[in-house]
Amino acid sequence: MQDGSSRGVIRIMSKDISVLQKARAAYQPKLPVALRGGDIKIELGQATEPKYDRDEIKRLFPNTYGQPEVKIVAGEGSLNAEPLKIGVVLSGGQAPGGHNVIAGLFDALKAANPANTLYGFLKGPGGVIRAKYKEITAEIIDEYRNTGGFDMIMSGRDKIETLEDLQACEKNFADMGLAGLVIIGGDDSNTNAAMLAEYLRAKGSSTVIVGVPKTIDGDMKNDQIEASFGFDTACKVYSELIGNIERDATSAVKYWHFIRLMGRAASHVTLECALQTHPNISLISEEVQAKGTTLHEIVEYIVDVIVKRAENGRNYGVLLVPEGLPEFISDIKTMIDELSNILGKDEDFIRQLNDHSERLQYLSGELTDASARVYGSLPYAIQEVLLKRDSHGNVPLSQVETERLLIDLVHDRIKYLKKHEDKDFVKFSPLAHFFGYEGRCAAPSNYDADYTYSLGYAAAQVARAGMTGYTVNIQNTTKPADEWIAGATPVTLMLNMETRKGKRVPVIKKALVDIDGAPFAEFAKNREKWALTDAYTFPGPIQYFGPTEVCDAPTKTLALEKGV
Repeated sequence: MQDGSSRGVIRIMSKDISVLQKARAAYQPKLPVALRGGDIKIELGQATEPKYDRDEIKRLFPNTYGQPEVKIVAGEGSLNAEPLKIGVVLSGGQAPGGHNVIAGLFDALKAANPANTLYGFLKGPGGVIRAKYKEITAEIIDEYRNTGGFDMIMSGRDKIETLEDLQACEKNFADMGLAGLVIIGGDDSNTNAAMLAEYLRAKGSSTVIVGVPKTIDGDMKNDQIEASFGFDTACKVYSELIGNIERDATSAVKYWHFIRLMGRAASHVTLECALQTHPNISLISEEVQAKGTTLHEIVEYIVDVIVKRAENGRNYGVLLVPEGLPEFISDIKTMIDELSNILGKDEDFIRQLNDHSERLQYLSGELTDASARVYGSLPYAIQEVLLKRDSHGNVPLSQVETERLLIDLVHDRIKYLKKHEDKDFVKFSPLAHFFGYEGRCAAPSNYDADYTYSLGYAAAQVARAGMTGYTVNIQNTTKPADEWIAGATPVTLMLNMETRKGKRVPVIKKALVDIDGAPFAEFAKNREKWALTDAYTFPGPIQYFGPTEVCDAPTKTLALEKGV
């Protein structure tokens, strides 16, 4: 047990658990040295400003703009030792380690003062707005230590953004006597946390708001935040599955596996899994966008690899693709923009046309020639999907199953080559997979278990210090925990202005794959070899017990970024 923790012996669980879960319940996550003792203080840095849109952000956040960065260090400080009531909420999609954030927060509060109380708001921000919560006790915490999922208090995708929502929160916090709220979420959730912090400070409320960075997509990171929690575990889960598929491919020697992975806005998951497993083809959305690659060029690249492998008697392989790829393909993006404009003015007329051939003929006359060719090349089912619009009035590109789209287009191209270019030796038997929910609620790896527990512990200190509008961070995590550094960053430092639904709004800038960075360079250096040979690696399942280099290793992405 770490010094300063209120945790004692593990209590008997109230429900059946697996042997592994029982063993994991006894695991005590590692903490930075500064968080282990009883004396903790906050060290303030220089005032901060965002890189972009400073005037707009300062106007929107006059009460929380320019706050200093924070470092949490060992030593006698002036943190609040009086009994406090703190709330916590899980926001957005699940990510491994959420329960450990809450456990770290709970243990830190109880270590500071056993009379401190932690409340969990139920089913996400909607529970905060509607004052639906429960007290989190030691008995509850001990059932969920080092477990996956968000089921302790559940999550939701509501946002605290309207004036009515903000007013409801202010009233609920006052009624509860809440000293602080910790919001565990991604970039949007932490942006909403900053807006709530600004509103409460403007109203003179004493409730502080602290954020914790979460998303398996890996796109909430920057100079202050090394990694979003859950990314490590999710990528390890997906890489195990990909490795299993690769082993199957070399055993059956007759299937091409097209695997779609999570990541609408960024390709971090695909890149990390590629580095872990060495598949034959990995498509990185950011590279596709940077090069202006067309859908036709992508298909030609895939077919070229398939043909070259077939020439060597390898009619099998593995391809990875991020789910958001279509939004990065230049000619698809142009076609979608044109299609959106056409639907905006002619949707009712198009719906009245009797059959798909009539709709296709009409759209071919309205789209530019280039976009008409792209739309016409798509499978019928996807053409129909793109004629719908979501609740925001946008073409629902997210409903396109990218792996099946590529399979259909590659299959058509190979049929053409067999007929016209004497490529009968190419055997193409594709199988489609989507790995998504399998990784979101997995039991956290040691890295994520330690990282999230430390984030929760740090969040408690920031809340005790009465600091609001901050997102906590743990840095130096490629080193042993003794060298980890705990701190917090003003959310306004991470904001920029973006246009969403026609309005300029503040958001935390998503981190895309840096195609000039070390992780992508490592991938690019090896992909030609991986394409034509069976250079597959098989990570296997997550290991929780054993040598440090096996059990505690960070992602390859983070290690390469830090030069480890």
